[in-house]
Amino acid sequence: MPNKIDVLSRISPQMSAVLAQEDALAGDANDTSAGFAQMRENYVAGRAWWNEGAPELACVVDDAVEGPSGAIPVRRYYPRPLAAGETSPAIVYVHGGGFVLGNLDTHDRICRILAERAGVPVVAVDYRLSPEARYPSAVREVASVASFLHREGAGWGIDGDRLAFAGDSGGAHLGLAATLYLREECDGADFVRCLLLFYGWFGLTDSASMRLLGGPWDGLAEEDWQFYMGLYAENPEELAQEPYANLFLNDLTRDVPACYIAAAEFDPLRDDSACLAAICEQYGIPCRYEVFEGVIHAFLHYTKMLDAANDALDHAAAFYRETLGLA
Repeated sequence: MPNKIDVLSRISPQMSAVLAQEDALAGDANDTSAGFAQMRENYVAGRAWWNEGAPELACVVDDAVEGPSGAIPVRRYYPRPLAAGETSPAIVYVHGGGFVLGNLDTHDRICRILAERAGVPVVAVDYRLSPEARYPSAVREVASVASFLHREGAGWGIDGDRLAFAGDSGGAHLGLAATLYLREECDGADFVRCLLLFYGWFGLTDSASMRLLGGPWDGLAEEDWQFYMGLYAENPEELAQEPYANLFLNDLTRDVPACYIAAAEFDPLRDDSACLAAICEQYGIPCRYEVFEGVIHAFLHYTKMLDAANDALDHAAAFYRETLGLA
């Protein structure tokens, strides 16, 4: 598509350094022409270096939760030991990757930092990826993990009445989608007290940011977006009419948890976050909306080199603690 902004001339020096490091680690990690199988290998290889040196926590446990299509792997992060019988609020983390890429390891550092800074356990969800599992499989699996924690979290030291979702990109989408799914299809989502949403897609199919931004530096040009949507759904053209894909079809004026919404200045999905934040502000849903300047989509991964990534996690953790009354 013509008329794009020259993003690479405008990003911050730190973001430029990150992209140079990304090229050295896995230069073709965003190349959708390689096919999803090769992209997964490249994505895992490229993220390995960025995950090194993550905080050491009191306890990290790999486990599983039974879901609608079998066991769902999860990873539990505890920033401090819990006393016998103690329960703590917790955050359910949903990784990004366009519904096609990513796993527990690719987002390990993000989860460790969030657990450390929020001061509560984080439970990361390894939902099944597309195209092996298509929409709405991931929504249902993420909702199933939260439902399990709501019912039985005490066995893991988790207060099931004080949960939150956090996620980046497709994971931010799934966190909000699962909340709405629980609200509409299950017994309610009152136990989801907060959402920490980093540069998510929430349903827009066209916007100013989509027109102006996206390219090989972030793997979100128009043809890349079509690639991901084509794998996510059997009939991707119908996603715009699906309430747990186009989340703006839902009534967002009621029963939506407090939202921390982080966007990147040079992200084609920036206007999704702006739209969601405007709805929250109009209808009195507690919300903090931030646009991080000089950075592109997926910037949260780069805490080893990027101040904005650390700031976003700090601000999200502070918003979470204030919302839960932990500050």
